Amino acid sequence: MLRRVIVTILAAVLLFGGHAAVVSAQPAVTAVRTGEHVGLTRLVLDVTEKVDFHTFTLADPYRVVVDLSLLDWKVTASEDDRRGVISKLRFGHFERRTSRMVIEALGPVEVKRAFLLPPQGDWAYRFVIDLAPVDEASFVNSVGAPRSLAKPLGNSPQSPTSRRPGRKFVIVLDPGHGGADPGTIGVTGVFEKTITLSAARDLEKYLTKTNKYEVILTRNADKFLRLRDRVSTARDAGADLFISLHADAIKKKNVRGASVYTLSEKASDAEAAALAAKENKADVIGGVRLDGESEEVTSILIDLVQRETMNLSAGFANKVLPELVKRVKTLRNTHRFAGFAVLKAPDVPSVLVEMGYLSNRRDERLLSTSKGRRPIIEALARAIDRYFAEKNG
Repeated sequence: MLRRVIVTILAAVLLFGGHAAVVSAQPAVTAVRTGEHVGLTRLVLDVTEKVDFHTFTLADPYRVVVDLSLLDWKVTASEDDRRGVISKLRFGHFERRTSRMVIEALGPVEVKRAFLLPPQGDWAYRFVIDLAPVDEASFVNSVGAPRSLAKPLGNSPQSPTSRRPGRKFVIVLDPGHGGADPGTIGVTGVFEKTITLSAARDLEKYLTKTNKYEVILTRNADKFLRLRDRVSTARDAGADLFISLHADAIKKKNVRGASVYTLSEKASDAEAAALAAKENKADVIGGVRLDGESEEVTSILIDLVQRETMNLSAGFANKVLPELVKRVKTLRNTHRFAGFAVLKAPDVPSVLVEMGYLSNRRDERLLSTSKGRRPIIEALARAIDRYFAEKNG
């Protein structure tokens, strides 16, 4: 009993005691504290000035995201931050005008309260957020929906149809496979993981030169990434578009050409279903089974896919197709539908581009050089421009 009282007192001291806030030339976080109360985990940031903020939740893994006015983080995450439902803290600059804190949780959680305390005594402002465990169903219902608990930021997350003011559109390029997972092996022994990374770098360079977009690669080296980590990269970045690049193989060596896939719970044909199953099983190589750890998680991911996002994905695919047809060989049934796990971000329009077949000597030869890939890169860049031009219009 005495020990419990002492623990409670120590938690209170951690949350509400401490040193006076340090004056900074610009808004800054000077300290972070966590503590446990009955049924709650509290996190407190000491900030030198008033800040705007909003919170929202993300799944797989369980996360609470806090976007704040731009801050100078004068703190670093540590083991001491891991209390209650909090398993890990990450923070830094998200955009030019926004700072982001990501709270990774041990299980499904909800934000019970989030508020800003005004200066008092030796204290400057303090941002406080209380987290509480909830059941899976309640958590799923809240995922992806920003929850405004104070004056919303000017560039807060919106629906996928709206541009976030004050910043470039964010495009996440996902080079398929990597590390222990080579993907398809071509007729001359070239690895799909090598082709996809080279293509992603080509497209990144092309798009960056336009100065229109912020481009992020899920991987920029030969390393293994879990499928859900690829999705998380796009969601954490607040991506406006996610493009996964691949190059397949097929038993019929004479078959060649590009195709574009968007998400559907039902594949458009048996070949699409088989391809999706093969790509999704890539996680087995890294010791993690596809679609999370259980069939329940798989079902939740599928249920989370928003109709609007799927429509936007299809809309972008329909921009890509005519650009590809003008420049490269394509499959007859060019726009296909399959249940790729990597396309299951509920709030990020996503497509998977099969650039060709490495089982075909001509496709493999073209995809193995920057010059050979150039028509596909130009087609994708042109489609991206058209897609976002409509959003601006």
